[in-house]
Amino acid sequence: MEKKKTALLLIDLQKEGGTSSVVGMNDIIENAKHLISACRHQEIPIIYTRHISRGDGIGLANKEPVNEEGEPIYYHSAKEAIEIRDEIKPQKNDIIIDKYRYSGFHESSLDLILKSLDIKHLIIGGVLTDCCVFATILDAYHRNYQVNLAKDMCGTTTLGAHMSAILMMANWIYDLKIYDSDQIGKMLSDQKHHVWEAQSPDQLQFSPDNLIEIYAKLNDFV
Repeated sequence: MEKKKTALLLIDLQKEGGTSSVVGMNDIIENAKHLISACRHQEIPIIYTRHISRGDGIGLANKEPVNEEGEPIYYHSAKEAIEIRDEIKPQKNDIIIDKYRYSGFHESSLDLILKSLDIKHLIIGGVLTDCCVFATILDAYHRNYQVNLAKDMCGTTTLGAHMSAILMMANWIYDLKIYDSDQIGKMLSDQKHHVWEAQSPDQLQFSPDNLIEIYAKLNDFV
């Protein structure tokens, strides 16, 4: 991975972003803090996405939950809850991408920004693993960005959904590399580190019965 062509992309780590409903949210934010610091030290660009739903209801996704006034219940554009968490608050030169659908690429300026920075590699973490993270990583792969996933910097509402989403990405995004966030920090500072990479398509075949066992294989690092 060329560090000069790498960016850190943080998906929807907003004040509303699942503090009570996401499994392990406090750990996710703590891991993000450390990785942000490591990336700043290496002068790697920091990019945040914010999921936003217009308060007037215009442009909402199909069946988006709304209140009796027709305003969105989640990520309401007029509420402070759409802002990035204070613990990882963006600095002056960081980039914020507002999005209105699951993928950070969908009708946003993300691809334009990445191309202008000559980015080829993305380090990605955030919430929800099985929703906005998954959608963004698939779109990144379709645009030929190489993705490095910080699996302990992601989360969703259940551990099973988190695990299955990680495994689906591992199975079908052929150049995906999967790390824990501390190992990415070691990789960036040219230290010995652990990473999991697929050796073949659909390598981690899983079922409801063997999900935990197969997920553990992501720690059988190469």
